[in-house]
Amino acid sequence: MIAHRETVRVLYEDNHLLGLYKPAGMLVQGDHTGDYSLLEWAKDYIRARYAKPGEVFVGLVHRLDRPVAGVVLLARTSKAARRLSEQFRERSCRKIYRAVVVGTPQPAEGALTSYVSWNGKRALIVPAEHPDAKKAELRYRTLDQRGGSSLVEVELLSGRHHQIRLQLASIGCPILGDRLYGGRAAGKTGLLALLACSLTVRHPTRDEAVTLVSPIPPAWPWPPGKD
Repeated sequence: MIAHRETVRVLYEDNHLLGLYKPAGMLVQGDHTGDYSLLEWAKDYIRARYAKPGEVFVGLVHRLDRPVAGVVLLARTSKAARRLSEQFRERSCRKIYRAVVVGTPQPAEGALTSYVSWNGKRALIVPAEHPDAKKAELRYRTLDQRGGSSLVEVELLSGRHHQIRLQLASIGCPILGDRLYGGRAAGKTGLLALLACSLTVRHPTRDEAVTLVSPIPPAWPWPPGKD
C-alpha cells in the first residue's frame, strides 16, 4: 500500500528519460506480493500519454527499497538504459539522501566505510575477508538537530542493499522508523525517515548533467524550512 495515498509524480521527462518521485511503501519493481509497482505505473503513464499500443519499453537502471521515498530514474530507450547502467556501475552518478536519525553522529560530518553481507532479511557488517563481503562507502554531514534527533545528509558512494540504514545504525544513529536496525517509530506515521532527495547523471545522448530533486513527503518528520 502507498503511504498516505501519495501519488507518483513526474519530475523529468524527455525522449530517453523518465524521472519519477516514488512514494514510501511502493515497490519499484513487482515481486511475489503482486502489488502495483512504479515500473508498472511508468508503463501505464507512457502508454496513455503517447497513445502507444501494446508493450512499452521502460528500463530499470537502479532501485530504492520499498519503504524509501524519493527520486527514481527510468530509461525510455535501450540506448539510455545501457548508458545509464554503465554510469551506475562506474559510480559516476551523484546520489544524495536525507535521513532523520536518533541522536547525533559523532563527528558531525565524516565518511563511513564498511564491509557488508546480506543474509536474506537484513544487511550485516562483516570482516573484509568474509566470502560474501562487499565494500560499502558513504559520506555524511549533520544539517540540524532537535529533540534528540538529527537531520543528516548522505552522499551514497556505493549501492549496497540497506547500506545507509545499516551504516548509520552502526555509529549509534539508526533512522527513525527503521525497526529492523534499531530505530524508534517516526511519529504517528511509522514511516522510514529516509528520502532519496536528489540524483545527478550525465544525459545518455547529450553532453550535459541532469539533476532530479525530490519533493519533501507530507509525512516527513522534520519541520518545514529545516531541510
